Amino acid sequence: MIRTEELTLNVGPQHPSTHGVFRLIVKIDGEVITEATPVIGYLHRGTEKLAENLNYTQIIPYTDRMDYVSAMTGNYVVCHAVETALGLEIPERAQFLRLIVMELQRIASHMLWWGTYLLDIGALSPFLFAFRDREVILNLFNELCGARLTYNYMRVGGVKWDAPEGWIGKVRDFVKMMKTRLDDYHDLVSGNEIFLARIKGVGAYDAETAISYGLSGVNLRCTGVKWDLRKDQPYCIYDRFDFDVPVGKNGDCLDRYNLRLEEIRQSLRILEQAVEQFPEEGEIMGKAPRIIRPPEGEVYVAIESPRGELGCHLISRGKPEPYRLKFRRPSFVNLQILPKLLVGETMANLVAILGAVANTALANGPTPSTLDTAAHRVFVGVLIAAVLMLAAVAALPRVIRAHESQPDEAAQPAH
Repeated sequence: MIRTEELTLNVGPQHPSTHGVFRLIVKIDGEVITEATPVIGYLHRGTEKLAENLNYTQIIPYTDRMDYVSAMTGNYVVCHAVETALGLEIPERAQFLRLIVMELQRIASHMLWWGTYLLDIGALSPFLFAFRDREVILNLFNELCGARLTYNYMRVGGVKWDAPEGWIGKVRDFVKMMKTRLDDYHDLVSGNEIFLARIKGVGAYDAETAISYGLSGVNLRCTGVKWDLRKDQPYCIYDRFDFDVPVGKNGDCLDRYNLRLEEIRQSLRILEQAVEQFPEEGEIMGKAPRIIRPPEGEVYVAIESPRGELGCHLISRGKPEPYRLKFRRPSFVNLQILPKLLVGETMANLVAILGAVANTALANGPTPSTLDTAAHRVFVGVLIAAVLMLAAVAALPRVIRAHESQPDEAAQPAH
């Protein structure tokens, strides 16, 4: 038997699969992981403590940065908590706009995951296709609220800006286009034998384990537990729409992959119904007080974000600032199962498990520099290839002239 020495390895924070926001200390015996310790906190900004000195409208931009590839859901959860405490009634047009942007955000988030997950595993093309299609959503958000990443769109009582003329029609066109593109995603990747060999049966756990760790979202539903807050504890106007809650059977990376793509399909179903039922006119802000002072007490609300259950616990003392604000961030909870999943696996499976569980969010979303880094790697690779090709083309005439100027040895007289 070959004796090996145990090695301690730091995966991250500066690693293509951790994007600068997460560190994993692993001990390996040969290629097998014997211990894994997650190190989090690289994204900590003290948002909850800062909120104690801000009024409720000032808190909203901070929620953009909790998970900046799904900022709309962060906007909604804090507004929903305050509105629940105040007992506010939200205008129907505002409710539709909120639902539409949250489902567009879910699609954009899952598309980002699809592209970067496959890029980390070793597939380049899907990343390019995912960013191409996600760009359509970012352009829609830019037209709606003037931002592509951190939107500051929602307000207590409604939304800040109404949909511009023709915007709903563009959403309708995107839904039609994305249905076809989703089939292309499956044709390109889902049946690939090499891809299936990398993720099928890897990182599996059962429903009892998922519940004991407090997992939510895809990480819970992949075990067969049919739990989605949009269905089981409806908020906004989700109870008006017909959509399915997809679940898995095996609880492995392949199930989590398939579920995220199926969630895109279900979000498209919701959007298709929403744009058809969208009210042609109406208010976008309810009768919220000028100075927001929720009555003394506490409230907890939870919504289904792309990563799982995103909750907000608000304690009010009847002042314009919250006494205490606590967010239940899904990625923080989901990451707790990593040590259990990684022990006994090989290093080759680490990236596949990490990406499937963390949904690229790790500590609740890759940083803007993450997206730039991933896109930068692709851009630099393409740029280098283009430069080399141009250099070869430019050098070709000189090579031809040099070859033509050489005397033909066969034509030289023999001495």
